[in-house]
Amino acid sequence: MLSLIYSAAINGVEADIVEVETYISSGMPVFSIVGLPDAAVKESRDRVTAAMKNQDLIFRQEKSPLI
Repeated sequence: MLSLIYSAAINGVEADIVEVETYISSGMPVFSIVGLPDAAVKESRDRVTAAMKNQDLIFRQEKSPLI
């Protein structure tokens, strides 16, 4: 594990704690999100990519799953 952060997911008037782990390893450049069961995975991936581009951050040329 490269890093671990805590965030929150708002669900109506309640919030759930969300744990985000990142890991980088050598291999083909891949960015993947795991742990979400439906089409929200693709949407989340696009949001992360857009946020990184807007902050002028560059994806490392390694395998980078978000768990």
